[in-house]
Amino acid sequence: MSKTLIVAELSANHGRSINILKKSIQKAKDIGCDAVKIQTYTPDTITLDCDNEYFQIKDGTIWDGMTLYKLYQQAYTPWEWHKDIFEYARGIGITLFSTPFDTTAVDLLEECGNPYYKIASFEINDIPLIEYAATCGKPMIISTGIATEEEIGNAVDACIRKGNEDICLLKCTSQYPAEIEDANLMTMVDMGKRFGTKIGLSDHTEGYSVALTAAVMGASIIEKHFIIDKSISGPDSSFSMEPFEFEEMIQKIRECEKSIGKITYEIDEKKAKSRRFARSLFVVKDVKKGEEITEENIKSIRPADGMAPERIKDIIGKKFIRDIKKGTPLDEKMIS
Repeated sequence: MSKTLIVAELSANHGRSINILKKSIQKAKDIGCDAVKIQTYTPDTITLDCDNEYFQIKDGTIWDGMTLYKLYQQAYTPWEWHKDIFEYARGIGITLFSTPFDTTAVDLLEECGNPYYKIASFEINDIPLIEYAATCGKPMIISTGIATEEEIGNAVDACIRKGNEDICLLKCTSQYPAEIEDANLMTMVDMGKRFGTKIGLSDHTEGYSVALTAAVMGASIIEKHFIIDKSISGPDSSFSMEPFEFEEMIQKIRECEKSIGKITYEIDEKKAKSRRFARSLFVVKDVKKGEEITEENIKSIRPADGMAPERIKDIIGKKFIRDIKKGTPLDEKMIS
């Protein structure tokens, strides 16, 4: 099994401070994250500054009472920060990539050297955007939170049409936070078989039990919201992990990976030592030369220094060729 790419999703968790954003990137590296993800949009590239009923959030989310525009005003990562933070991440040796929300964002990210393109769940039906990003020839990571099977297939086909087959579909539950029972990770596995892609998880549940399960089930990528300190607050802070919990999740995922290991039936050094305590045939009573071998004077017991237990059927009724003490491993040279 290859190593799972563990991604810290920063999203809006920068408190409108580039210094906090940089500290967050550094902390993500320090605790063992493989990559950090941001989002690239402005309020005007993602929605309209309008407060009629279509743009009001009122569906039982943590953002109810806001308009989309006001939410994204709080949440977006200023475009003038992008080149600086990409250079910063490269300088400290951690991968930084982003989710573009329109073609101008893709253009900016290309200038910054963005290595992967993540398509958000709510953009999975924006085929022109997916095609535009796929044309850049970078790996495509696509969240599927609100998508139908047909829409997932359309997104995959859009990438392939543009000559990009390096695709990872992320199982995602588009609730904030999401309930564990809604994770349905069997769907993640099925997506890989159904669409012929890599698979992963974009996780909005609390804790990390779903992430661990996804790792065991074959996730290539696990993405989870990360915040350096919840006192920063912000639109995503309530369902984001702080460093101590994120680090624990990483450690547990790495332990899971070790336990999965590889398919092998070889006897390595550790197994060989343990085999010392397998069963074998021993003399269990003092016997005399010429005495008949019976199930009373030899038995299959631990440890493994005697003959193999399956040999008992071949030697019952034969004779001992010398006196032997109780507790001696049975050997071919003792039998006539």
